[in-house]
Parts: sequence; structure tokens; C-alpha cells
Amino acid sequence: MNFTLSKKTDEPEINLIPFIDVLLVVLIFLMLSTTYSKFTELQVKLPTADTEQAKDYPKEIVVAVGSDGRYAVGKQAVDGKGVQPIAQLLREAAGSNSKNTVVIISADALASHQSVMTVMEAARAAGLSQVTFAAQQSQ
Repeated sequence: MNFTLSKKTDEPEINLIPFIDVLLVVLIFLMLSTTYSKFTELQVKLPTADTEQAKDYPKEIVVAVGSDGRYAVGKQAVDGKGVQPIAQLLREAAGSNSKNTVVIISADALASHQSVMTVMEAARAAGLSQVTFAAQQSQ
């Protein structure tokens, strides 16, 4: 006797047509109920610039440091590699406005750390406390 029942199970079937009909009705409803703003009708009053007032930017002194240890203050080459010649040229370039003068150190990527520290020490000896470094954007 064979007591096994052979039952065929039907796999459930998903009918997509009613689902698509409902989505289309929702889409049409959203399209009709949406309001669109017109940005071209906005009245915008832009601010005006006052060109008579010039901003006082601090004086900048660029000190270039080469990879071989040579220095240049502004566009003038420095004779010697010590602190004193660089400090003297920095004092002359700053003049009497040393409090608002910024020293920009533009060092070569292969320049030694000591060369940059020499420029910083010369700026301190010249009485210039605002020191920054020039950098190039990575590409």
C-alpha cells in the first residue's frame, strides 16, 4: 500500500497590472496637485559695494628660501646665510610699519628645515611677529 499523497503545490502568482494601475493614478494625482514656484518673479534687491572705502591690507614681505640654502627678501638676494643679513633686509623692507607687516615664507619643497628656521629667527630679530607660510595646491 502506498500511503503517500502526491500534492502539487501551486506557486503564488503576483499580478502586476493592478499595481501599475494604482501607481499611475498616484503619479497623475501628484502631478496635478504639485504647485511650481516661478523664481523669475521674485524681486531681489542686491547689495551695493562702496568702492571708496579701501580696506587696509597689511604689508607683505615675501622671503624666498631656495633648496640650496639661498635667501631672497622681496626680490633682493641676501648676501650670506646668517640671521643678521636677513633681519637687516627685513627691517628695511618693513620700515616703520613693523606691527602690521606680515612675513610670508616661500620655501622650496627640498629646502632644509634649518633654512626655514633661520628666516623665522630673522623675522623675530627684526621685530616682525606675524609669519605665515606659502603653499601650493596639490593637483
